[in-house]
Amino acid sequence: MTSRVMLISPAISAALREARFDDDCPLDESGLRLARVAAGTLPPVSRVWVSPTVRCRETAQALALDTVSGPGPAGLDAGRWRGATLTEVTEKEPEALAQWLTDPQSAPHGGESVHALCDRVARWLDDTAAQVTGRSIAVVEPEVVRAVTVRVLGAPESAFWRIDVPPLTATELSGRAGRWNVRVGGRLGAPHGEYEE
Repeated sequence: MTSRVMLISPAISAALREARFDDDCPLDESGLRLARVAAGTLPPVSRVWVSPTVRCRETAQALALDTVSGPGPAGLDAGRWRGATLTEVTEKEPEALAQWLTDPQSAPHGGESVHALCDRVARWLDDTAAQVTGRSIAVVEPEVVRAVTVRVLGAPESAFWRIDVPPLTATELSGRAGRWNVRVGGRLGAPHGEYEE
């Protein structure tokens, strides 16, 4: 049976606006407003997963995704860089940041490497999402969307940083374990027809 999984990136938060490694801050007012506007435009689904961050949970609530089936995959563990801005890390640890951005196996912050994230998210997709027939939604961090896209397309992990995932966009997967098709960048709030096959 074919599974369809819509990955929704969270609405805007202060961390996203400030290019800060997520520190579990809530959505800002404009993010909440835009997510509420998009509520009701999503197709019916059989299952909903939500990443554990505040911004993902608040996005799901604002989208009126009230019946959550379980946790979605967590975002990348940024270790000691959590809460710091990209500018701050660049000033304090430029070599470490450059290493992290160019070597997917590297985790100089003491957290998770891009490689480890891609592996973890691919396992979630094949072990969890592929087991559900029909359409599902997962509200997940942008880096989870990047990791899924890299693995589904069989792209090198170096492509991870070349994938932009704007707030409140949908990336749709269809297929089954081991073989997925991807449709990227659907804007939430669009009419139902844009999500239909």
